[in-house]
Amino acid sequence: MVGVVPSVSLPTSPFGSTGHDSTRVIFGAAALGGMSQDRADATLAQVHDWGINHIDTAASYGASEDRLRPWLAEHRHDVFLATKTGERNGIDARAELERSLERMQVEYVDLIQLHNLVEPDEFDTAFAPGGVVEALAAARDEGLVRHVGVTGHGLRIPGMHLRSLERFDFASVLFPVNFILLDNPAYRADVEQLLAVCADRGVAVQTIKSIARGRWTDALTAHFSWYDPLTDPAAIGRAVRFVLSNPQMFLNTTSDARLLPLVVEAANGDLTRPTDDEMRGDVLAEGITPLFDGAALERI
Repeated sequence: MVGVVPSVSLPTSPFGSTGHDSTRVIFGAAALGGMSQDRADATLAQVHDWGINHIDTAASYGASEDRLRPWLAEHRHDVFLATKTGERNGIDARAELERSLERMQVEYVDLIQLHNLVEPDEFDTAFAPGGVVEALAAARDEGLVRHVGVTGHGLRIPGMHLRSLERFDFASVLFPVNFILLDNPAYRADVEQLLAVCADRGVAVQTIKSIARGRWTDALTAHFSWYDPLTDPAAIGRAVRFVLSNPQMFLNTTSDARLLPLVVEAANGDLTRPTDDEMRGDVLAEGITPLFDGAALERI
């Protein structure tokens, strides 16, 4: 079971132009995907006690949507509920959305996101007539979803999000942010350009991979997240504050639920940005390496 953080008062902020004030720590419900129902129930009870009011899941996150169903039966109106579809054509995307609604036993989701829209051929399919964008816009008009967002991974994704925002009025974007990624001048420049567009258009900015140490080097052992996370509380605290010190950013939590209390504790107080020297000290002490390199490590 996740640990207890006393006296939690997490910061909130308007989630773009959706009209919802979300906790700036968003529960990444991929953490539920491999859990038993009992453990998922305990985790969600703690998330609720912490006051987290925004949950992010996906059709592809194992049993996550199923594990949410009992909790949502009592707490649906307590949270902003987001899910994702990995489909690119409209018919398949609509079918996946309907399965998600059925799995969670909800009438609508607050946000449906195009999951990891990075590759140019998938981008073209998504925006073509009969593609996922057209289908999700129709679902929004029908009231099955309230908002449509887009997510992605890798060094190319800020630029791809800018292309996506040129084509459709997305309510949110999601992409990786941590110190070592933003230490890459090209990536940082793309992120800064994307942040400016999002600020101008009222698009919510979600971040992932805040506490990533690097890629796993042990491929034979089962892991709770696809990347090797930081585990030192002080280093996690600095990594979380590095993201949340930017008031424009929301932080989606790791799929390793054992680390949730440390993330919540770090967000529960002073969010002053750590210095670059402190962050570089963690890079050296923790052996932090980039998750993406624009080439061999780009795809996940």
